[in-house]
Amino acid sequence: MKKVLGALVFFIFIANTYAQMDNNLNLSNNNLLQMGTISVTIGGEFVAAGTFPALITERVDAFITRMYDQAQQAMTKTTNDPAMLEQLEKKINNYVLRNITLIRASGEVLHLDIQKFRLNGDFENNPYLKNDDVIIFPQPDLEHNSFTVSGAVNNPGKFFFVEGDRLQDALELAQGINKAYENIDSVEIHRLNYDGNRISIIRTDLNSNPPLERGDGIIVVAKESQKKGFNVIVSGEVNNPGRIPVTKNNTTIREVIEKAGGFKQDASLRRSKLFTGTSLPLLLEHYYGLDLKTYPDVLDNDLLNFLLRFQNGMMMRMSNVDEMDSSYFLMENDLRILLGSGPVDFTKLGDSTSNVSDYVVNDGDVIIIPRKESTVEVFGQVAEPGKVNYVEGKDYEYYIKEAGGKGEYARDDVMLIKAVTQEWIPIDDDRAVIEEGDFIYVPRTLSKSFNYYVKTTSIFLSIVGSLATIALLVVNLTK
Repeated sequence: MKKVLGALVFFIFIANTYAQMDNNLNLSNNNLLQMGTISVTIGGEFVAAGTFPALITERVDAFITRMYDQAQQAMTKTTNDPAMLEQLEKKINNYVLRNITLIRASGEVLHLDIQKFRLNGDFENNPYLKNDDVIIFPQPDLEHNSFTVSGAVNNPGKFFFVEGDRLQDALELAQGINKAYENIDSVEIHRLNYDGNRISIIRTDLNSNPPLERGDGIIVVAKESQKKGFNVIVSGEVNNPGRIPVTKNNTTIREVIEKAGGFKQDASLRRSKLFTGTSLPLLLEHYYGLDLKTYPDVLDNDLLNFLLRFQNGMMMRMSNVDEMDSSYFLMENDLRILLGSGPVDFTKLGDSTSNVSDYVVNDGDVIIIPRKESTVEVFGQVAEPGKVNYVEGKDYEYYIKEAGGKGEYARDDVMLIKAVTQEWIPIDDDRAVIEEGDFIYVPRTLSKSFNYYVKTTSIFLSIVGSLATIALLVVNLTK
């Protein structure tokens, strides 16, 4: 019942909205009425239906474009509700520009293809309007009344089918053959039978012009071109940062750095990182909060998230990881996927004993070269947390002292966090060598309230009571 009422409310809203849009259209055309204009009627499936004034110098395309623009402007004035606006947008764009019927007052009937006119400029499909013309738009049923074009064309997609369409019409609507492709072999027309359970393939060449049928799938067959814009992004401390052109699968990281002009003097090779093209979008989304939908050149966000969940699911499916460890395991697996190929040691570029220079980069990879960080950052329970100038050979006590000393609630188990690996090392460990860019963390002693001790004591007493009960039961049973 709620769904019916909701649909009824939306229907009433749409009806009122279109009534207001008609009023606004009529008001906006009052100026035209004062210019000695002609009268044109629009019918069929178009956003504006009715009789409207048109200039005697207007052609069909200009007239319907003006009607569409005015209807869209009127629509935005009716509501600020995003959901309603989305529904109205769907309705206002639910029309096609092919097989438009123009009926003259004399009885002459013309069939127009505005979509073709916009591609080839043939004015036969876009005549001047005359008084009492009637323009009728067809039903926009792209599900059953269309064909698709794919392969080596400039504009692949689904197109409205018109009786009499042939292969050359389809290629024209797809804006011709894409010049990036070479040695185009043939054209295949995939045609389902009426029941949809059998498909036949009609093979022909580009110069033929066989008739099409509704539902045809046209494929312009060509070996996929690999002449694409393969790039690696290099940012940070290089002389020529930006997009560096690379080949499909044989440009090394050394060559990329050379094309980027080499490292600057203050580049920190120790903290430089390479992110793979597939890992970076996920990294930006999950760890930096960027909305990838605003970046059209990044892979589909939903697909990337699905792949991440899929990987996690497959890794967990046969595991014995318990609930306590699962969150940590999933975090580690996310990082494994995001880091892709793993860390690349930029300090070994050019080292003949290392194979780092021969590492092959891929399209979409990102190399980040940060500036040398001549500081150590101290945070946690210190009086003045922040960055302290790095002095080679100084121990952690020096840096804590420079940060104002320990706070009242500081714990003794200070941790060194390495800048490159983010590894946590106890400060008294032999491996805890402080280097530029590292972090020193002074943890806090957890304060326990009175309620904490009361709760802990009650749990302890309940356990003791349970043990005493069991002991008495055992004694009684052994008598």
